[in-house]
Amino acid sequence: MNKLDILAAALLVVGGLNWGLVAFANFDLVAALTGAGNFGNKNLFGAAVYGLVGISAVYYALRLKAMQRQLQTA
Repeated sequence: MNKLDILAAALLVVGGLNWGLVAFANFDLVAALTGAGNFGNKNLFGAAVYGLVGISAVYYALRLKAMQRQLQTA
């Protein structure tokens, strides 16, 4: 794994844990840590964190598709 893979994986874990907290405890950890307040309210830093989590998801989806192709040709 390269550094980008590790960063993307870490962001996906943060995003997954955050959505779990939102679903089960009605608590948005990213909003609390970035000072955005309640769920749904965003500041620039909070929006950047959410955006990076989304980009990480797209990155990993593409990586998984590439790995699937490699396994099929092997």
